[in-house]
Amino acid sequence: MSPVLLLIDVQHNMLRPPEPVPAAEPVSAAIAAVLARARDAGAQVVHIRNNGSADDPDAPGSPGWALIHEVRPGEHVVDKTTPDSFAGTPLATVLPAGAPLVVAGLQSDFCVRETTLAALKRGHPVTVVSDAHATYDGEVPAAEGSARVSAELAEAGASLVSSEVVSFA
Repeated sequence: MSPVLLLIDVQHNMLRPPEPVPAAEPVSAAIAAVLARARDAGAQVVHIRNNGSADDPDAPGSPGWALIHEVRPGEHVVDKTTPDSFAGTPLATVLPAGAPLVVAGLQSDFCVRETTLAALKRGHPVTVVSDAHATYDGEVPAAEGSARVSAELAEAGASLVSSEVVSFA
């Protein structure tokens, strides 16, 4: 079974001004490369979109809510309101049972983490693209926070690969 690409919250509010994540440029490039590779391989692509509250920068209909990448025919968009992309959404019905997943997106320490852990619990093998997820500076610098999440997800059973070698075969 071919892997399914989950692009989590690849939206304007986190990758474009006025407040992009610190690694917006390299992460955007890595995500674009992964998406191109998935499309070239004919892999299923699922765009996960966060629906923020009315006063959030990703409130539905706001400029920040828009997805960065155009959704092509046959690709799915799943809207969510929590960090776990499975919670209260049709994501589980969109994915083939047990399908391997490739995960990229934002934010490492929230939606990427929670969705990956939920997918592993549901029996999906998960590959996290290590250079295609990011977060904001917080208690630790953003790059360190993302690296910690990668390590945690690897310990939980996810595979880690770079955007240069991720495969959809």
